[in-house]
Amino acid sequence: MTDSYFITGTDTGVGKTLVSCALLHAFAARGRKVIGMKPVAAGRENNKWMDVDLLMAASTVSAPSKLVNPYALIPPLAPHIAAARENIEIDLAVIQRSHAALQKNAELIIVEGTGGFLVPLNDKNDGADLARILNLPVILVVGLRLGCLNHALLTAQAIRASKLNLAGWVANAIDLPMPAQKENIKALEERLNCPLLGMIPFAKDMDLKNIAKLLDIQKLT
Repeated sequence: MTDSYFITGTDTGVGKTLVSCALLHAFAARGRKVIGMKPVAAGRENNKWMDVDLLMAASTVSAPSKLVNPYALIPPLAPHIAAARENIEIDLAVIQRSHAALQKNAELIIVEGTGGFLVPLNDKNDGADLARILNLPVILVVGLRLGCLNHALLTAQAIRASKLNLAGWVANAIDLPMPAQKENIKALEERLNCPLLGMIPFAKDMDLKNIAKLLDIQKLT
C-alpha cells in the first residue's frame, strides 16, 4: 500500500516546499520509492513553477508533470483567483485521479498543499476538502514568527474538525530567530497534541539532505 502525507502550513511562505522536499529525502534515505505532488501551483517564475521542480528533483520516482502538478497557474495569487483569470476551474476529482495514478509506482507520496489549510480552490472547495478527499494524514509546517501560536492552533483545530489525522508538525525558522523562540516551540509542543518532527533553523543556503537529517520521521510510523 502506498503511504501519503498532506503538507500544509500556517500561512503561505512558511516553508511547505522546503519541508516536503526534506521529507522526500528522509524517506528515500530509508530506501523508500518516493514522489512529491503539488496539486495546485500558482505563480510562474522564469517559465517555471519552482516548488514543482524542487519536488520532482527530490523524488526518486519519475512521473509526467501533469500528474505531479495537475494545475499549473501563472498568476501568483490565491488559487481560485488565479484559476478564474485563466478560465480554469480546479476539479478535486482530477487531483484525486492524478494521486491514484502516482500510487501505482511510488511507495510514498508527499502531497504539498497550496497556501494555508483553508485556502479556497474553487467556488465550493478549499484545501481542507482536498486533504479530505485524498483522506491523508496531515503534517503542519509552522513558520516561526510573531503570531504563529494562534495560526498553528487554529490550523490544527481546522484539521481535526475536518476529521483528519494531524500526524505531526515541523517548526521552521523562516527568518532570524524570533523573540522567545524556544518558549513558543514549547507552547506548541504542549498544545498541538502531535509529535514535533523537527526544528529547522534559519539558514539561507542549507542543503535539503541536511535538513532531512533534522526530521525524525520515525515519529510518523
